[in-house]
Amino acid sequence: MIRQVHSREVKAAALSRLQERGVTIEDIADVVFLMQAPYNVGLKIDSCIESVHAVLEKREVQHAILVGTELDILAEKKSLSEPLLSIVETDEGLFGCDETLALGSVFGYGSIAVTTFGHLDKQKIGVIKRLDTKRGNAIHTFLDDLVASIASSASSRLAHRLRDEQEAEMERQLQAQQNRKQAGQP
Repeated sequence: MIRQVHSREVKAAALSRLQERGVTIEDIADVVFLMQAPYNVGLKIDSCIESVHAVLEKREVQHAILVGTELDILAEKKSLSEPLLSIVETDEGLFGCDETLALGSVFGYGSIAVTTFGHLDKQKIGVIKRLDTKRGNAIHTFLDDLVASIASSASSRLAHRLRDEQEAEMERQLQAQQNRKQAGQP
């Protein structure tokens, strides 16, 4: 009989894998804050943390984390065959599978997420830069892009929520104005 894996187990494994690989929710939230603070003056880090958690609820994101980090770990153990091992070890510039895996989950968060991902992939901000910088035997060919994906999605989520809040406020003000007119008030 084939075992069906419960979503709680998948989520726990993905979160555990991030932690094992040295990435915290707060690390990702810091990147989200840097991306969104210029557009959201009152932004608080707690909103960024909440948004990262929401993105990490998506099964597609969890699966990408598990697959990508597994390949990084296998490369560290020299358990991939050549030439894939050398490509992953060196994060070969023309190797796009790491970005492709990470980009797959970004599409659900719209064009803001896609363009933010491209920016983070090139600029390597915060924890993404630390992961991209080779230290010792650690390989993060997939993980740096996965973190950029999560941060991009969480940033887009916040941007859309801000717009929703602004529109709701505009509607409240318009309704209050209409109510005053109906009551004969200026």
